[in-house]
Amino acid sequence: MTDGSAYKDYVAGLIAGVATVIIGHPFDTVKVKLQKHNTDAYGIKYRSGLHCTARILKTEGVKGLYRGATSSFVGMAFESSLLFGIYSQTKQLLEGGVQSEKPRPSVIIPSAAFGGAVISFVLCPSELVKCRMQIQGTDSLVPKSSTYDGPLDCALKTIKTEGATGIFRGGFTTLLRESIGNAVFFSTYEHVRYYMHLQLKGTPSSQNNLTDVGVGIMSGGLSGIAFWSAVLPLDVAKTIIQTSPDRGSTRNPFQILKLIYRRSGVKGCYTGLGPTILRAFPANAAAIVTWELAVKLLGIKRE
Repeated sequence: MTDGSAYKDYVAGLIAGVATVIIGHPFDTVKVKLQKHNTDAYGIKYRSGLHCTARILKTEGVKGLYRGATSSFVGMAFESSLLFGIYSQTKQLLEGGVQSEKPRPSVIIPSAAFGGAVISFVLCPSELVKCRMQIQGTDSLVPKSSTYDGPLDCALKTIKTEGATGIFRGGFTTLLRESIGNAVFFSTYEHVRYYMHLQLKGTPSSQNNLTDVGVGIMSGGLSGIAFWSAVLPLDVAKTIIQTSPDRGSTRNPFQILKLIYRRSGVKGCYTGLGPTILRAFPANAAAIVTWELAVKLLGIKRE
């Protein structure tokens, strides 16, 4: 790939990000509400992800499931563009121009972790706004005086009350989640993709496009599940840090998880697992299939 075409990696990633939000945001809203309310020592409790979804639909309609989606679209599009672009470019750099057909963890892991670390600086403020918008619906414990008219209003009020650094609350936890999570995600993706193609060699050329979509769905879906299985506890801690009304509350994710573990055990640390896993497969399958399609359309060469 020539340097002049490097931007294509970022364009392909942006398109993948949009697909992720369209498919995955409703699941994410349910996850955030469960993490916020079911880990509190008091307040509203949901029996399950299905119960939470039913409550949202009954009180707010379908638009309730897409609460906070505006900031999510902007954040995810930019974040996905950076992630896929940085991963592809860093991987190419570490390979030294010699592409290996077999996945190399020594190349994949640092490329993915570096991409994850960079995007955490974009994700942190956009997710803070998204989470605060998501929890304030009709089931919210947030006082009416603290509600937000929209994502911009939320961001401005946060900066006004907490200062410029307030919008980056939970930044360290986000960085940990994205670095570790994406190392797991891309390692799973590259290996599943490689071994599936290995098994499918000899497929008639007329079915190649359909085969590629099938591989993309499986590799993307399984990678998404692997990502969240590895880092969901950090995500639980991040949600609590970003939505806590107490500015003086701890921002140490390990202290928060220790408290949750004492109160609810391992199950508490994996609050929201159901909707997260349900979201992970279709959302990440859509992201990978869209990304791979964009890569083909843009003429980007892959091994």
